[in-house]
Amino acid sequence: MGLFGGQLSNVVEWEEYRDDVIFWKWNNSEIKRGSKLIIRQGQDAIFMYNGKVEGIFTEEGSFDIESDIIPFLSTLKGFKFGFNSGMRAEVLFINTKEFTINWGTKNAINIPAHGLPGGMPIRAFGNFNCKVNDQAVLIEKIAGIKKQFTVDEIKERVIAALNQLLMKWIMKCGKDMFHLQSDAYEIARGICEDLDMEMCKIGIGITGFFIESFSYPEEIQKLAEKAASQSMVTDTAKYTQIAMADGMQNENKGTNMALDMAGLQMGMMMGQQMVNQMQSQTGHNSSGKVELNTDTNKAVPNFCPNCGAKTNGTNFCSNCGTKLI
Repeated sequence: MGLFGGQLSNVVEWEEYRDDVIFWKWNNSEIKRGSKLIIRQGQDAIFMYNGKVEGIFTEEGSFDIESDIIPFLSTLKGFKFGFNSGMRAEVLFINTKEFTINWGTKNAINIPAHGLPGGMPIRAFGNFNCKVNDQAVLIEKIAGIKKQFTVDEIKERVIAALNQLLMKWIMKCGKDMFHLQSDAYEIARGICEDLDMEMCKIGIGITGFFIESFSYPEEIQKLAEKAASQSMVTDTAKYTQIAMADGMQNENKGTNMALDMAGLQMGMMMGQQMVNQMQSQTGHNSSGKVELNTDTNKAVPNFCPNCGAKTNGTNFCSNCGTKLI
């Protein structure tokens, strides 16, 4: 201990672990004799020397650097710690988990549409999954000049390419400009493939891409809702009544409940009137039983003189309602 008293050992670890960080670089001045490497679950540790990868360690646990790590390094496997000097190396910790990142278009994308010279302005929202799939490329393209790399930086790169990809795949897979949600799966699958090819250039793989919704300008959305409501009303007279009711409701917003109650009462009255009328025409009494002819002085014809239906001895024709006697 006295021989190496002036030499303090290190603990090489990624202690302040963050879910939004893809990699973090430990780069103290040097690694001392007796230092340990700690790899936690969901991490890989990569030793680098003079900007080159010396060894990649994926097994979690605590390791003695001199005995467990150095013998497996490419050019440092024979390294011996000096009296007062340590090993000058960097250790890159990589987060190996899969990330889920929300995305949304910053501005509306004008998709070419028939009859719209400026195109149809559309926004879209969703999320995508990604993870590190090529550590060597990530180190070469990104890690060499950065201390850490975050999810937000991945998101910026994806969104920068997203507008063109959305336009490409909406035009290719979108069968109906007003019902893009029904084609969202095919559009998202195409975008995922293209986006994965683009992001693999920096060692990141896109493992999933999802579109939660498309949104249209407010004016177009209102027109679509109005068209949908009108398509449910096939009778012109009924549509006129609904339009009049809507107008009354707009003019008397403070009396909506009173209008609803009055409408309910009117409906009940009209229903009762219809029941009474049907009873008077078909010869039904309030108990629902059929009234038979009890006047023996008048004979009921076997068949209705108006429609020819069989009478079954009732005072009124059950088919057309004609009075028989």
